[in-house]
Parts: sequence; C-alpha cells; structure tokens
Amino acid sequence: MLLRLEGVARSFGGRTLFRDVALTIHRNDRIGLVGPNGSGKTTLLNIASGLEAPDSGRVSVPRGVRVAMLRQEIDPDRTCSVRSEVTSAFSELVALERELGALEVQMEELAHTSREIPTDLADRYSNCRTRFELGGGFERESRVERMLGGLGFDAERIERPLNSFSGGWLMRVELAKLLLSSPDILLLDEPTNHLDLPSIQWFEETLAKYPGAVVIISHDRTFLRRHVNRIAELEGTGLTVFDGSFDRYLEQKALRREELVANKRSQDRKIAETERFIERFRAKASKAKQVQSRVKALNKLERVALANESKSSMRVVIPPVKRAGRSVLNLEGIRKSYQETVVYEGIDLSIERGNRVALVGPNGAGKSTLLRIAAGVLPFDAGTRTLGHNVTVAFFAQHQLEALDPQRTVLEELETAAAFDDVPRLRGHLGAFLFSGDDVQKKVSVLSGGEKSRLALAKLLLRPANFLVLDEPTNHLDLTSREVLEDALVGYSGTLLLISHDRAFLNALVNRVVEVVRGQLREYPGNYDDYLRKKTAPTQREPAPVKLEQPQVPAPRVAPQPAAPLGKQERIAARTRDRERTRRHKRVTKRLATVEEEIRVGEGRLEEISWRLGDPDIHRNPDAIREVETERDAIRSRIGELYREWERLAAEVEAGEQGVG
Repeated sequence: MLLRLEGVARSFGGRTLFRDVALTIHRNDRIGLVGPNGSGKTTLLNIASGLEAPDSGRVSVPRGVRVAMLRQEIDPDRTCSVRSEVTSAFSELVALERELGALEVQMEELAHTSREIPTDLADRYSNCRTRFELGGGFERESRVERMLGGLGFDAERIERPLNSFSGGWLMRVELAKLLLSSPDILLLDEPTNHLDLPSIQWFEETLAKYPGAVVIISHDRTFLRRHVNRIAELEGTGLTVFDGSFDRYLEQKALRREELVANKRSQDRKIAETERFIERFRAKASKAKQVQSRVKALNKLERVALANESKSSMRVVIPPVKRAGRSVLNLEGIRKSYQETVVYEGIDLSIERGNRVALVGPNGAGKSTLLRIAAGVLPFDAGTRTLGHNVTVAFFAQHQLEALDPQRTVLEELETAAAFDDVPRLRGHLGAFLFSGDDVQKKVSVLSGGEKSRLALAKLLLRPANFLVLDEPTNHLDLTSREVLEDALVGYSGTLLLISHDRAFLNALVNRVVEVVRGQLREYPGNYDDYLRKKTAPTQREPAPVKLEQPQVPAPRVAPQPAAPLGKQERIAARTRDRERTRRHKRVTKRLATVEEEIRVGEGRLEEISWRLGDPDIHRNPDAIREVETERDAIRSRIGELYREWERLAAEVEAGEQGVG
C-alpha cells in the first residue's frame, strides 16, 4: 500500500463535493479518476497530494513514499531557462555533486601536503559517488534532453527563458520535471490537454514504462483504454471503484445501472402497495396498529435513487443544414508569414461537400493558422480562398472561451448570437447544454472551463452552418459531454474541418487526415487510426504533398551522343556486374520482406503484452509483472533495431531498382 484515503469528505460554500471517500493506491496501480465537470476530481487529487486538507477523514502515506502532483498554476514570469528549470528535478543529485566537489577539494589539499587521506573521508567520498552514479548523475543532462525532446522542445526552445512560453508549454515543463523526479505516486490532472498528438504518443510510451503508481484525471478515452487498470468514478457525492479496464468499467456501470433501475421499480411497487394499504385502512381502528407499523417502515426505508441523467448529460441534436455546392472550400497558392517567419509558401487545399477533415501535426507546425485561414478569420499574404456555392461557415476557436464577456449572464451571451426569431427558444437551447433554471442568470465570470466551453458550443450551434471549422472543441468537456457532441457531429449533414487531440473523437468523425509538417500538407484517406497505420507501415511510401506543383519550363533538347562501343572484356565485366547486382537485389529484397514480417510479429506481441498488463489479476503477482515487462522492453529494443535495418535495406532496394531497371 502506497496511499490510503479513509472517510474523506470535502464541501465548498454549503455544497458537498464528496463524502466517505475510500481509496487505496498500490504500487502497480494505474487509476483513471473520472466524473462530471465540477464533481471534485481535482480537489480529491489535491487532498491526496497533501496540498489541501479534507473536512473529515484522513490520508495515510507510509514513511518514505513520495507523492507528486502535476501543478495547474505555474508562475509565468520566471526568467530561468527551460533546461535549468527541468534540471532542478534532480535537486538531490545536484546536492550530491556539490558534496563530491567539496570532498575532492579536501582530498587534493591533503595529497598536496603529502598527508594520508583519512578512512572516513575516503568512505564518505566513495558512498557519495556510488549514490551519484546509481541515481543517474552522469546521465542527467542526456535524460533532460530526451525528456524535453519527447515533449516537443527543440534545441532552441530548451535554452529559452520560461517567461517566453505560453501556459501550454509551461505545463510541459512541469510534466518533464515530474517524470524525471520519479515519485512513487504520480497524480496527473489532464496531462494531455496541452500536448499535440506526437507528444501524447511519446507520453504514453514513457508512462507505460513508469515504475510507480499513477492516478490520472483524463477525458481522453483512447488514453484511458490503453493505460488504466482501475477506474475511480466521482458521481453524486460518492466514489465508486471499478477494477479492470476502461471498457470493463463501462460494462460494469451499465450493469449496475440496470440492477439499480430494476431495484427501484421493485421498491416503487412495494411503496405504492404500502401507501394504498395505509390510505385504505387509515380510518379503521382495527387496522390502526398495522397502519402505524407500515408508516414507520416507510419513514425508515432507504429509497433507491437514480442519477438524473437528463441533468448530467448534454442533449445536442444538430438540425439539417442547407445543401452546399460540391466544392466547399478551395485554398490555392496560400502564403502566410509572421514577420520574418514564413509558415506557408504557396500551399493548396480543397475540401468537398461531405468531407470530414482533420488537421494533424506537431504544435507550431501551423495547424491553427491554416484552420483560421480556412474559416476566413485570418488574412494571408498571397493566394486565393474561395468558398463554394451556398456555403456558410461557423468557427469554434479555443480563444472564444476568453472572448465571452465576463459581465454578461449566460442568457445574455447567447442572445448576442441570436436572431429575432430565435429568442423564444433560447432557454430551451441552453437547457440542452446543461444551463437550466437559474443557471442561465449566472455571470460568465463565475463559469468553470467546462461550462464556458458548453456555452461557446451553444452559441456556435444555435444557427448551425453547413461548414463547421472547429479548433479543439472537446477541450474542457467531460467524458459524457464529449460523447454527446461526438454523436451530434456524426449525424451532422454538413462539412467538417477540425483540430483535436482526442483520438477517439477523430476516429468517430473524420474520413480524411491532412498532416501539416514544415509548411507542407500531406493527405491520408480514412480516420486517425488509418493515418497512423499508413505512417508506420514499413512499406508505406510518403504520399505526395497536397500542393500542386507549378509547371516547369522544359529544358532545351540536346541530341544524345552515341556511346563508344565496348570491347569484349568490358562487355563480360559489365554482364558480371549486372548479374551480381541482380543477385544482391534479390537477397536484399528477401531480407527486407523477412524484416517486415518480424516487425509485424513483434508489434503484434507488444499489443498482446499491453492487453496482458491491463489485466488486474497480473498485478497481484510482482514476479509475473517483472517477467512481462522485461519481455516487453526486449521486444521494443528488437523492433527498434529492425526498423533501423529496414530503413537501410529499403534505401538499398530503391537504389538497386534504379540500377537493375
């Protein structure tokens, strides 16, 4: 046992967030903490980390167990570099290094005076050096660079001061420090919110090898499916723990709901029968004792309660939109720069009616710039943007949450997007986005991030357009709200262009992926998983850029000069070289096929191991876990070697094909 919560309760302003919470965290736990926005998930992590005290109950942590939480509030004015800030995670190693330096100075002074080094001084130096080496002191710089590289920091960014970065990049710095400090328990609050898709993939690989326990708040269904072996759900005022995978949690929750509904129906029938008996015989003296007995039983009865799903789930239905022309958007020769930084130099992009296009790529590649140009809200330097016939555009951007007027009420804010004939249905529309009753009179300034996101979506979908351009629409939405929005967009009859790092959301919606890398666009048909398969398949060649090539002026023809005839010996030597080249080409091609098959088998085995590690039964046997993890690391290492060999062989085959042809 690493940490235990017993009878923990917390209230704010007369509202009980949770009470009687019990949770035990073990060494190999990967716990997903889920629940509606505002249910108290972050508060519960703060209590577990010791940052907040519970109103009642206690938190037990054995001596020596280190608990660390990813901070959400970071000082944006710090001037130290990213490298020095992340290196501070090795404070113990830095202290040891200083101590080693001081001991070496003492030993050198004794050596200069020809005095013998005392045994206790030599032992102390040996002990410090051993601890420094075992702690990875000599590798810490390379570990810092690998960690920051995985999170998207290049060589230039690593040396920049912290106050030159946005909040999202500062969160990455905090995440790097946390992972490098290697606490026994990691408490993570939405760590993937500020990561792009490549960084999420790297983070998942790093977390899979993490030796400690992890408790993570996440609304990323793909992440939860891959990494958790227990789910802790905050709902109402209680915490329910489900053993097993995320999908197993969904199954168990559905079964519990069915059982609860059946129990409530049974109880309601019995209550109705009892109430009819009381009403029928209340005035009869001969039945007075029985009536009183049943009244007391009803008063003592603990009634089965069902969560009111209509109040906890958005209800979004997007009505049919007017039909657009076949061509929805055409960007041609788009050039865009910010001062001296050129983002795009003559790119082309066409979107037709019914397309559902996702823009993917690393942060800073220009996805949001392209999205805003497509939406018509960002000017560009050169090129043309053409909307098709009858196309109407609606744009949802992350900054729209900040653009909401904090002094307006929820209803007043929605009215700014409404036409005269919309006014009678505004309250009903807000109710679908979980703003009911007095909630519509709340000031925007007091709304949570999730509530602001719902309000911005309500404004967007009040009068839906036939071309929706969406920038991270699921940010700040809880799991249920994401699924509701996803279902609504699945039934949407218009055209979509979006950016999202929610892979389940992308897989459910898109039929085309456009990758943005270094100012170029590359197109992949299918959803996000299809895109990943095409990117990682050993035999997959990179698709041609979406940009149309400019016609080239043909070079003037030069009449070929006849080659001098070869002599007999030269002809024999040439044939010998050709035969050897052909034989080697066949050998390399055969080996390439073998390597591809080994990669396929190895990746299949890794997937099996991933599923096995998700089985809660294995975590009761530490030896079995170590054996499986050792096998997994060996397979990963071997696959890395095979990919390097594949790259070498593929290049040789391509060169050989040119020579043989």
